[in-house]
Amino acid sequence: MRVFSNPVGAGSLWFDNLATADGSPVAYDPQARAFVAMPPFCANREIIGCNWIAPEQGAFCRACAMTALAPDRSIPNAVPNWAQTEAAKRWVLDNLGRWNWFRPEDPGTRPVFNMLAEGPTPVAMGHANGVVTISVAEADPVLRTTRREALQEPYRTMIGHMRHEIAHMLWWRLSLRADFLDAFRSMFGDERDDYQAALQRHYSNGPPPDWRARFLTTYASAHPHEDWAETAAHLLHLTDICDSLSAAGHSAPGLPAAGWDPYAEPDADHLIRVAISVVMGINHVNRSMGLPDIYPFVLSEVARQKLAFVHGWLRRGAQAR
Repeated sequence: MRVFSNPVGAGSLWFDNLATADGSPVAYDPQARAFVAMPPFCANREIIGCNWIAPEQGAFCRACAMTALAPDRSIPNAVPNWAQTEAAKRWVLDNLGRWNWFRPEDPGTRPVFNMLAEGPTPVAMGHANGVVTISVAEADPVLRTTRREALQEPYRTMIGHMRHEIAHMLWWRLSLRADFLDAFRSMFGDERDDYQAALQRHYSNGPPPDWRARFLTTYASAHPHEDWAETAAHLLHLTDICDSLSAAGHSAPGLPAAGWDPYAEPDADHLIRVAISVVMGINHVNRSMGLPDIYPFVLSEVARQKLAFVHGWLRRGAQAR
């Protein structure tokens, strides 16, 4: 994620800012990729702190307009959890916009989001035919940690959920192309295999013994759909970590010269090599504070090939290049 210029004075702005350091209200324009002063604000600004611009006063911004179902506000903590979930969605949509996904110049379908609060029954997150369902309850760190530990996952965040579920939607978009499915099946396997049966085997038997040599995560081993979604999410993790480090003005061994744009990098192998160098360094820094690794994963050669495959398709897919 970039660091942004202040449109009304000195200093920088961060992606989630609603105001400058001196209190001047600002909002983010995702088309210009810049903050502007006193635009038409999103109708959700006062409700959930959305900081994007709207096309006109009283309208929703581009991101909030994608939400078809908002959570039931009578459920405790639904609104603050929704606010954090929408913030994660805006972050990921802006990431993908760097590759022209879901911007005005993208001719394809946009995702539709159902943002659901949880009552007594948990919400099953997922994607079907362009509709992404997200449990806003997972914005609660205690609930999210409880589920992460129950599933023995090394990582679980709202941005991670958004990247994973939107990746399913991106697969659906790409599957409409005549040249995609054969290439996908050659790399990931046949997604026509029974999905529910595959998940049942995964949860009953666990991952295959050699999963580390072939997959990024245990869940990726469950089915080709999940392998794609996990790989696409990890590509976004690694690309955005590099972008954020570069934007913050930091350097690292192997990091290209100042001004390098990871989202514009055409060489997937080079991007992955740089990302590995960066995350190893940041993992080491986190350990100095007793914090978990920011990226607790090991990339096998097969995983790198899959990351490169996804990189190629996401960089060209939105505009059918």
